[in-house]
Amino acid sequence: MSDIDDDTTPEQPRSSTEPLRRALGSRYLQYALSTIMHRALPDARDGLKPVHRRILYAMRELRLSPNGRFRKSSKISGDVMGNYHPHGDGAIYDAMARLAQDFNVRYPLVDGQGNFGNIDGDNPAASRYTEARLTAAAEALLEGLNEDAVDYRDNYDGTLQEPVVLPAAFPNLLANGASGIAVGMATNIPPHNIDELVAASLHLIKTPDARDETLLNYVPGPDFPTGGIIVEPKENILKAYETGRGSFRLRCKWEVEDLGRGTWQIVVTEIPYQVAKSKLIEKIAEVIQTKKVPLLADVRDESADDVRLILEPRSKNVDPEMLMGMMYRNSDLEIRFSLNMNVLIDGVTPKVCSLKEVLRAFLDHRRDVLQRRSRHRLAQIDKRLEVLEGYIIAFLNLDRVIQIIRTEDDPKAVMLAEDWGGGVFLNENQVEAILNMRLRSLRKLEEMELRKERDDLRLEREGLVELLGSDELQWARIAEQLRDVRKEFGKKTALGARRTQFAEATEIEDVPLEMMIDREPITVVCSKMGWIRAMKGHIALDSALKFKDGDEGRFVFHAETTDRLLVLGTNGRFYTVSAANLPGGRGMGEPLRLMVDLPNDVEIVDLFIHKPGRKLLLASSAGDGFIAPEDDLVAQTRSGKQVLNVKGDVRAKICKAVDGDHVAVVGENRKVLVFAIEELPEMSRGKGVRLQKYKDGGLSDATTFTLANGLSWKDPAGRTRTENDLAEWIGKRATAGRMAPRGFPRDNTFT
Repeated sequence: MSDIDDDTTPEQPRSSTEPLRRALGSRYLQYALSTIMHRALPDARDGLKPVHRRILYAMRELRLSPNGRFRKSSKISGDVMGNYHPHGDGAIYDAMARLAQDFNVRYPLVDGQGNFGNIDGDNPAASRYTEARLTAAAEALLEGLNEDAVDYRDNYDGTLQEPVVLPAAFPNLLANGASGIAVGMATNIPPHNIDELVAASLHLIKTPDARDETLLNYVPGPDFPTGGIIVEPKENILKAYETGRGSFRLRCKWEVEDLGRGTWQIVVTEIPYQVAKSKLIEKIAEVIQTKKVPLLADVRDESADDVRLILEPRSKNVDPEMLMGMMYRNSDLEIRFSLNMNVLIDGVTPKVCSLKEVLRAFLDHRRDVLQRRSRHRLAQIDKRLEVLEGYIIAFLNLDRVIQIIRTEDDPKAVMLAEDWGGGVFLNENQVEAILNMRLRSLRKLEEMELRKERDDLRLEREGLVELLGSDELQWARIAEQLRDVRKEFGKKTALGARRTQFAEATEIEDVPLEMMIDREPITVVCSKMGWIRAMKGHIALDSALKFKDGDEGRFVFHAETTDRLLVLGTNGRFYTVSAANLPGGRGMGEPLRLMVDLPNDVEIVDLFIHKPGRKLLLASSAGDGFIAPEDDLVAQTRSGKQVLNVKGDVRAKICKAVDGDHVAVVGENRKVLVFAIEELPEMSRGKGVRLQKYKDGGLSDATTFTLANGLSWKDPAGRTRTENDLAEWIGKRATAGRMAPRGFPRDNTFT
């Protein structure tokens, strides 16, 4: 046993120091670049992210051709994960499943067998239950990989090679679209029609300096796999394609189905792209329940293989266009699909590209692929011609070849040294080919076939040399290849026919409530504690009504279901309630606070029917006020609209319709002031101006009246009394006023 040296110290771990800001910055930058280049953004040349490219390449390696057999999805995702993509198999399978979903991908790249999900939003079955193979579109993307069409790189562990990009026979980036979120940038590209993209590419080949506006004649807009109708103006579409950023309004496709006897229903046959049908139905059901679209009575899903959503109107007198206009606003039957063509140019540089730049990147890639395939074929031809020349020499000297093979110990060396006439010698490749020749190939017919093959290859070689030396011939060949793609995936095929249509947007602006709701008479009843209900019909306003214990009636008035009610709280906010949404009159009603966001510490000042064009006198308990147009007081949300600004103990107190040319104000000190209404400003919001000056107390009541008719009030006996001579009380706004006339009510109110 050896002794241990006491002086030996364990090796210290290596460490380095650098500022935290620099350390985090450099590492986060590396992560960001990795996310941008290897995960989130597609390549402009083949339109694929690395995971999709690796899935297609692995399926090709498994020989899963469109006419071949299916393989288990778990086998495919396992091979992709083990050989090329060291991430979770769940993420790989999800990516592969999406490529098989014809409602998500315009030209599916994977042919799935089994449950690969549906338009309802259901997930695919587990990978062990499904099978897949490539489609013809995927095969077109892979065509040429065996002919050195693209560069290869090492896989993640250096044991295999994978393509950097696919040859891509058609502009897949635009054909199938893409979406992704990177670090600090994102991409979202809608699908397009291959036939239209090929037409635009052919025009770009013919006219390289073509404008985006011209290309729009060939590519009018996206072509979504779920169809629908694009209602975006043409000028907006052009701007989006010119800048690479924009959006498209996409609506469902629907028709009116006649049910006889004047009844009808709306049938939705195509829903917007990436809208889950089940979620859409849930949203529409919520719209019905909350009465956001009172015109709609019911929604049903009668879909089988095709989409068939039934929208049932509440009345046969409803206008279908108006109903759908409301549905567009309140559901995903209309969406806005954003365009952000942020892609990797040459697989390295992220850039937001225009339509022309994306097509240019694809065409330049196709030219590079054509040149590489042509050079690869040229090398193969040269190698084959070399062998054919050797075969022909062997046939011309067949007896000598046989003699050498039979008699010589090293026939290869002898044949290499042999002069076959006129100083012609065979090289090593030719000798190897001759020695490996089968005996059956020694018949005379074979010599004729070899000469014919040599002549054909020489002719093909001349064509390739000419092609590689001429830009014009290269673009002509690319155009020819694109026309072949057009034949296979063009508009005349079932897959290639355009699905998304274009139309002008029909806008429904400010639909009147009376057109949305059946007009019926009701009596609105609201208690002192704020419980509100709607009795059917116009009942007598002095009818005996039931209220909760400790509660009593406060507001009772006749209205119609088409009316909107305005509620003023002591906080100075106006709230809007639709009369059609009021609870029925069988019970005690519901608290008004459940319908609008009226705080518990706020009381109701007034509740009345909204009358467009009317003006209101608003005033606070402090004696400040102004005239407000009633149209500006209607709130669009539950939280209401702040109109009269109040602070501290001050609260909103007066809300009365303007009717006359003068204002009468009475304070808690029983002093009355009358002044011209022109002295009050007209405002939509604010604190207002001082109506009357007080030493103590505040405002008790205010009203408007016509001076020529006198000022009226009810005396303690309930009789109406009118004072015509008001000279004593007329003054300037914000003065103190004079004591009220004899017989003025003790509660200091005008009504």
